Amino acid sequence: MKIFILISTVLMASGCATIVLKPADFSWPVETVLKVNAKGFISEERHTFDINTKPIFYEEFSDSNSYAGREIRIIRNKDGYYYFTGEGFKNVYMLQCVEGGMKLKEKLSVSDSLTLKMPVFNQKLNGIELIDGSTKYLIYGSEIVRAK
Repeated sequence: MKIFILISTVLMASGCATIVLKPADFSWPVETVLKVNAKGFISEERHTFDINTKPIFYEEFSDSNSYAGREIRIIRNKDGYYYFTGEGFKNVYMLQCVEGGMKLKEKLSVSDSLTLKMPVFNQKLNGIELIDGSTKYLIYGSEIVRAK
């Protein structure tokens, strides 16, 4: 009887254990370019993605009303972090999912003086590539470096 109780307890406790599925690759193979609507939201049906971008525009331009008709460029790396940027930005925003939204993990400065003119993200084996005209940057997690 004691053995039955012990086995039952072990089986019930193992049923409550946290399941972790590893390894996982959350990367998107190419960037997604989304138009910001009149309410400041972007929406992506393919990835079931809908999020308010006003705080990013306020952080970038000190004007949360500068979003209408603009585009946000988004890519997701293998660790599940999202990277946002756009034309006229000086930064790339690294975001992580939290319950009910996204939270800024890092603000990666591309330039203190120049703004991005035509940014494009690409997924690379070792990180994210950001191309702006003839200038290339590599993003490794929360680090951005200009490629040579």
